[in-house]
Amino acid sequence: MEQQTATRFTVRVHVTLKPVVNDPQGLAVRDALWQLGYRDVATVRVGKVIDLNLAAPDAAAARAAADEMARRLLSNPVIEQFDLEDPQPQ
Repeated sequence: MEQQTATRFTVRVHVTLKPVVNDPQGLAVRDALWQLGYRDVATVRVGKVIDLNLAAPDAAAARAAADEMARRLLSNPVIEQFDLEDPQPQ
């Protein structure tokens, strides 16, 4: 049986609060920007970025693994949503 070699991929996960969830940190940042004179800023939403470096046979498998990780651990499905960037080979 031929063994398939794995490639290392980086997948960036963007986790943000769902639009219906209040974002007190975003409000604080917006208010601070206003204090600095940036009055054109209407809203700010704060999130997190998680970079995963993982081994997978191909980009589709890397994306599927990252999707599963984001659903199971990296985001709270009650209040957060997430998006994945396309896996980048290393």
